[in-house]
Amino acid sequence: MKQTRWVHAATCVVQVEVDAVIPEDDPSEPCFEPDAVEFLREVHEHAQAGDIDWLKRVGKVFIAASA
Repeated sequence: MKQTRWVHAATCVVQVEVDAVIPEDDPSEPCFEPDAVEFLREVHEHAQAGDIDWLKRVGKVFIAASA
């Protein structure tokens, strides 16, 4: 099952889809496999670094506008 996750950084927000698992013991809350957690960390690192081109390849990027 796919879940939408939002990764926040100072200059942008990235919307990505990751695989989630519904545990039999507690189906009320989806969980993420280690690969999905590592992917989210990688997205966050690229977002912090401002690597917009890489981020566009993995999700939707929303860039903060200055007032």
